[in-house]
Amino acid sequence: MRTLADQSLNLLGKRLKELPEQTRGNAEKVVKLKSAIVTRFRQLLETNSTAMRIRCHGDFHLGQVLFTGKDFVIIDFEGEPARPLGERRLKRSPLRDVAGMLRSFDYASTVKLKNESVRPDAPVQLRPWARFWNRWVSVAYLRGYLDATAQAPFLPKTRDELAFLLDIHLLEKATYELGYELNSRPDFVDVPIMGILDILHSSDMA
Repeated sequence: MRTLADQSLNLLGKRLKELPEQTRGNAEKVVKLKSAIVTRFRQLLETNSTAMRIRCHGDFHLGQVLFTGKDFVIIDFEGEPARPLGERRLKRSPLRDVAGMLRSFDYASTVKLKNESVRPDAPVQLRPWARFWNRWVSVAYLRGYLDATAQAPFLPKTRDELAFLLDIHLLEKATYELGYELNSRPDFVDVPIMGILDILHSSDMA
């Protein structure tokens, strides 16, 4: 996680001048938070988890879930293709997959605002509603997941540890997205940038 943060944030620092003006300010904030992000990841080494690690999907998001008309089918269990096979086979907290889906909701609520068919002034007007949708869908998903897995040995025994691990994995996922978007879809780099800022702010307020 710390290596990932170092790579993604160094790349962001190098690309700052290439970013749109409306994104650059928040990007500079994220670059300055590099030390705080690395410190957050380091806290995992100081925590004795009460939860089991298991083999997870590894690249879980809305694009991996197909609706058949009656049920849902999950596909592509090979993990993130960009990561080494040995890393993808490691046992991890399933909250990593939960974090992947929660981050996917963030993308889903943002992508329409970037659609060229949307009126130029619409993104500013609709952004609060997109964030509202994202929060409520995320709450519903997380509540359903926790209800279905209650008392499972792969979940932490305390609410504080659960919140800590989920925040860590959300931050890891957003940091991964940052590097991916910088290399593949620069127009979407503001999504992980805002995600990182939201995650750190929410954790500090908790």
